[in-house]
Amino acid sequence: MLGKSIRSNSLALGLFALITAALLAFTDLKTKEPIAEAKREVAKRALLEIVPLERHNNDLLVDTLEVPAAYWPTLGIKGGNINIARKGNELVAVIIPTVAPDGYSGDIHMIVGINVDGTIAGVRVTSHKETPGLGDKVDLNKHNWILGFNGKSLTNPKLKDWKVKKDKGSFDQFTGATITPRAVVQQVLKTLQYYKEDQQRLLKAAQQAEAQENPAPTKDLKPKKVPDNG
Repeated sequence: MLGKSIRSNSLALGLFALITAALLAFTDLKTKEPIAEAKREVAKRALLEIVPLERHNNDLLVDTLEVPAAYWPTLGIKGGNINIARKGNELVAVIIPTVAPDGYSGDIHMIVGINVDGTIAGVRVTSHKETPGLGDKVDLNKHNWILGFNGKSLTNPKLKDWKVKKDKGSFDQFTGATITPRAVVQQVLKTLQYYKEDQQRLLKAAQQAEAQENPAPTKDLKPKKVPDNG
């Protein structure tokens, strides 16, 4: 009798586990695409903040190049894509993923837009775990500090000044929070240095990709009409 009861309970538990797994799988299937779409929209908004529509006419989410593995350590990433901004056939800017590993509370994920001339089009923090009211001011929704990178380059300010003011540099820090802005400044600098080092290959690859997507029109080669000598 006891054995029968145990078997019945085991069967019931197994059936419950099977139904639960099926429900979870169904829920995951139904929510996967909406979640992915929401993430795409968030990414698109961030990209458009850096390179607005009036500066490009291609799809920033689709027009991408892979980051070479050799540069992953510099950018603090483990793979990713560079978004390309174009206006017609003209390359406008690249938007590079990068991570500052030394934020106060951990990694600070960013995208850095760099114009073809090497100046910064914009920087946005895409995710972080910094302290609310202090380090979270790197988020544009909390503070406009991140806009201070606009127009900066490897020569503006000078290399030695790519530091927060507490370290005798050019960039402001937050009251009571120096570690976070220091980490962001240094990682933006590393991203600019990556762009300078990889610029020629990157621009050439972007131009080749554009040429493959939009090949030059070929002439209409109609066969010549053979004269009728009859």
